[in-house]
Amino acid sequence: MKRSKMTRRKFLANSAVAISAPMVVPSSVLGKGDSTAPSERIVMGGIAIGGRGRGDLGWLLRQKDVQFVTVCDVQKRNRLNAKGMVDRTNGNKDCVAYRDFRELLAERTDLDAVLMAPGDRWHAPMSVLAMQAGLDVYSEKPGSMTVAEGQAVVRAANRYARVFQTGTQRMSEAKFVFATELARKGFLGKLHTVRAHLWPRVKDVTYNKRLAPQPEPPKEEVDWDLWLGPVPWRPYNKSYLGGCGAWGIYSDFGAGVAGWGSHTFVQCQAALAPECPTPVKYVYPGNSSGDGMAVTFANGVKLILSFGGWRGSCGVKFEGSEGWTSVADGYARPDVSSPALLGESDRLTQNYAAENKRPFNHLRDFLDCVKTRRSPVADAGVMHRSMTTNHVINACLKLKRDLEWDPVKEEFVNDEEANRLLSRAYRAPWLA
Repeated sequence: MKRSKMTRRKFLANSAVAISAPMVVPSSVLGKGDSTAPSERIVMGGIAIGGRGRGDLGWLLRQKDVQFVTVCDVQKRNRLNAKGMVDRTNGNKDCVAYRDFRELLAERTDLDAVLMAPGDRWHAPMSVLAMQAGLDVYSEKPGSMTVAEGQAVVRAANRYARVFQTGTQRMSEAKFVFATELARKGFLGKLHTVRAHLWPRVKDVTYNKRLAPQPEPPKEEVDWDLWLGPVPWRPYNKSYLGGCGAWGIYSDFGAGVAGWGSHTFVQCQAALAPECPTPVKYVYPGNSSGDGMAVTFANGVKLILSFGGWRGSCGVKFEGSEGWTSVADGYARPDVSSPALLGESDRLTQNYAAENKRPFNHLRDFLDCVKTRRSPVADAGVMHRSMTTNHVINACLKLKRDLEWDPVKEEFVNDEEANRLLSRAYRAPWLA
């Protein structure tokens, strides 16, 4: 079923458009020199294609079953760079560049899916609007800023039958999968402790300093109001635009411990079970960063947070009654308590791929699922449950006290003050 033509005004007034299956790609959008049949092509657009998004776009442009036709970014420099990448790949200058993502969603009825890599504050709202517009979504992490946002993404994916993948790419990297399988399949004995690396830049999840105002650039250069999106307005300062390392330390813009927790917590939760259960007890560590914090799952397994303990970033460690394994970025293979465990690497990873029919590439898993309509490895539910862990930890650090979480009701146990942190107020017109 093709999406009907829609003006921006109509889209903003009524954005709930449901599509039940991917559309056939018209031959007019095909690039040159590719033998992939038009009906096998996934027609895509990209929103917020700077930094991490540029890397994702570069990989997708090399895929023969993908056709990019449009890009969008509030910064002119990023817009033109992304358009240039697409045009060079397609051998023409037909890629349409938008400043406002709402116009892209309203006007581009030829799209099947969209890649989105905006700042944290935009992931959930953009994902919901894109799914309402009938698109499958690959959204970079972290997938939400609040529990309520995660719930909204899950509802949208279910209601509109959309494929959603959050960009926790280590869930599809062989060395991380191997470590997870060692824990899941009992090679470490009875699991009792999992450890997760924290982002060293976030020392205080409540930090929200405002930088000195600077003259705001023309909207075509940087649409500051749209860059801010649903968060409280603040004066322009160029330093905010320096990527997640620049804006991610501010609580308005960043998701607190989710800077790396969106990677590492989900790995720890996946070590317990594929559905990534959410912990239930959270002990305040006496600081605002989460370093040294202990949280407990319903089965008694503890999750310990730490700035240190690995030779690289985004590390995790799984400890059981009979052994342990540890892995992070930069590791050629996991560290293990016994060399014999490494002998299981090929068998466990090959069995994982065969049993789950998953490639060891996160974006490829998304593309395959767009075609088959199965759920990706990091679908909306996995994103929501793992991000809930991040948000509950943030609440614990902000309130400076222990908290208990009910994963069924998705609320704090007997704590109304904490329950008020389940959502944030949106700035108009970005109403929750």
